[in-house]
This record gives sequence, structure tokens and C-alpha cells, in this order.
Amino acid sequence: MGTSSGKRHRPRRGSLAYSPRKRAKRIYPRISSWPKIEKCKLLDFPGYKAGMTHVFKVDDRVHAITRGKELQIPVTVVETPPIYIAGVRFYRRGKVLKDLWAEPIKDVERKISIPKKKKEVSVDTLDPDDVRIIATTIPRRVGFKKKPEIIEMGVGGKIVEEKIKYCMSILGKEIGIKEVFNDGDYIDVIAITKGKGFQGQVKRWGIKIQSRKTNDARRHVGSIGPWKPRKTMWTVPMAGQMGYSKRTEYNKRILKIDSQDITPKGGFLNYGVLKNEYAIVKGGIPGSKKRLVRMRACIREPIHLPKGAPKITFISTKSQQGG
Repeated sequence: MGTSSGKRHRPRRGSLAYSPRKRAKRIYPRISSWPKIEKCKLLDFPGYKAGMTHVFKVDDRVHAITRGKELQIPVTVVETPPIYIAGVRFYRRGKVLKDLWAEPIKDVERKISIPKKKKEVSVDTLDPDDVRIIATTIPRRVGFKKKPEIIEMGVGGKIVEEKIKYCMSILGKEIGIKEVFNDGDYIDVIAITKGKGFQGQVKRWGIKIQSRKTNDARRHVGSIGPWKPRKTMWTVPMAGQMGYSKRTEYNKRILKIDSQDITPKGGFLNYGVLKNEYAIVKGGIPGSKKRLVRMRACIREPIHLPKGAPKITFISTKSQQGG
């Protein structure tokens, strides 16, 4: 694009919205914000990414020219074994007041130490303004690991007393995904992306490869800064860590939640056989196989997209082993 001075301009190489591009602190994500809904229920649910396949679905978009016809849709299968409600955490003005723990389940001691002596907690004396759930996964149900993940989950509702009552009613119980989400719900998928290690400027930022007549290396930045000021700005594309970062994808649709076996012949590559309930999510989601992903109730609910359970006519179980 030209300018009045005759110089050419182009957008910068690579987005700065995801800087600094460094490794995540842990392999599963932490959520700090949840949508505000009236119903008292959990606002997200964890699962393990199993792999991808495809389904045939009847198009239910109102203004689509293919409305009422079958479409082939790529989907991701997320295995969702039940979670155990291990504790209730009370907040006031953003600070933790008290944690109320249930009886710990097997393998939790691999992760944290829960106090054996439990003191009686009076909610009336605490006077909290918010409450959240401390849940643990049960990875033995999946079969490829033992150490559980411990996560903090938001709770829906507008009245604090009702939220506390709901949390106390599920404390020490197992909760399935069908108690949180339904077919056709829209979710935000939050996960840690695949790690790609130390990469150069071209792959990490997408800068232009220089001409073959360049005296120095071709796959590097032409200039890292001006003479004045004599410093290199943080916006200059540099080599470094790529991937293994927390990312959120908004408004992904759950097409189906079921327990009927849809494992491909030979199992999902690098995952195996489904042993629990699963969620079929439209499109791809961040992360590698066997990685924990968190499905949160959508924080920006779409208006123009169809609602309700879609009609799925076929789910592919073709072998992914090749050959």
C-alpha cells in the first residue's frame, strides 16, 4: 500500500497480542473468569483430548443455503470421565477466606497434602461474597496416568447463599459432564498448546526470507533497531520458545455427549480406546493428545448461531492406523 511520500507500508510480521511467548507454568490451564448465569451449576468441565474424526450433521443454520442438508464436519473427541468435588473455597473481595475439604480420594496425596484435622467452619461467620469449587480429576478411569489434576471451578448463580447451598450439596460427590453441559451448548475451550521448542524468527514470527544475494544469513531480521535510541525494542522478532502457551478458543459447539463406543478401529492414534463418556466438539481444539482441556460455559454467547441439539446422522469410526 503506497503513501503520499512514495514509501510502501505493510503490517508488522507476527502479532504482539500473545507476547511474551514463553512456556506455560503448568501443563493444564487455570481459569480466572466465568460467565454470569442465574442457574446454580458448575461453569466448566475438564476432559482429555483423544483425537479427531468426522461426522455428518444436518445443517441447522437459519440463513445457510445448505439448510436441511447433510454436511461433513471435522470434530474433536474429548473423553470426560467424572470429577470428584474435593472442596469448597470461600472468597471475600477477591481474597480466599477458607477452604472446606471433603474426604480425599485415592492418589490425591500424590499432588497435595490435605490437613487431617478438620476444623468446624461456620459460613455465617465467614460472610463470603463468592464461592468456588475445588475439583480433582480421576485419571485412573482413563488409564494412562495416576496423578490427578486439581482445579478451581466457578459456580453459577446470583445469590451467594444459594451458591453455597449448592456447593455443600455436591461436596464429596462425583459429577458427570451431563450435569454441566447438554448437546448443542456453546463452550470456550481453554488448553495449553503443543510445544514446538526453540524456533527461529521465520517460523516463530513469519518474517520474510531475504534475497539469495544477502551476504549474511537469509532467515533472520534485517535490522534489530536504530542508531538512536541505541537499544533493541521488545517488539523486534527474535528466536525463542514457540508453543506450549495457554490459549482460549471461543464459541465451540458441543455436537453430542454420549457414552456409546465410537473408538476407531485400532484406537485413536497416541491415545487408545475410550472408556468413559465423551464430548464431540466441532472443529479442532488446542493441545496435544492426552492433554487436559477445560470446557467453560461460553462467556460471549453467540446470537446468530443455531441453538439446541443438532441432528447427527453418522460418526466415522474408520481406522486411523494407516496402511
